[in-house]
Amino acid sequence: MKALALEGRARVFGDDINTDYIITSRRKRESLDPQMLRRYLFEELNPSFAATVEPGDLIVAGQNFGCGSAMEVAVTAVVGAGIPAVLARGFSRTYYRNAVNNGLLPLICDTRGIGEGDRLVMERDCVRDLSTGGRLTIEPLPAIMREIIEAGGLVEYFRRYGGFKVGGAA
Repeated sequence: MKALALEGRARVFGDDINTDYIITSRRKRESLDPQMLRRYLFEELNPSFAATVEPGDLIVAGQNFGCGSAMEVAVTAVVGAGIPAVLARGFSRTYYRNAVNNGLLPLICDTRGIGEGDRLVMERDCVRDLSTGGRLTIEPLPAIMREIIEAGGLVEYFRRYGGFKVGGAA
């Protein structure tokens, strides 16, 4: 399995970012198209965010990211914006699983020293902040979760392997 290495600009949020802050539930009634949803990403917290987000940007948050409802569209909107990973001190269990199942990399680490716009590099076991010189340890992801994310999500993983691999074979 290849290492997950990413580089991007930090887009920083605080603690307790619920799914309605990520994308309001009224937007999912309008469309489930990721390209449409990306236009409304974080509109309740920062109305100009969607216009400034660039593919490859990385969401950085505090504790309890993705709390609230279990709506999968809160991951769909992030993926639709070209954001490959969310770094947080903690995730709601549902958001974490939805992220993995949809190919979004959820990384748990101490994000308190990361500032808006910092250049971050994610490596297998750490995050390097190129703007400050800081280095943060990432909680390891189980191999199966890395494989699902690398495949682009659970559906793509099953298309590739026909089910969960057992003992190295599908």
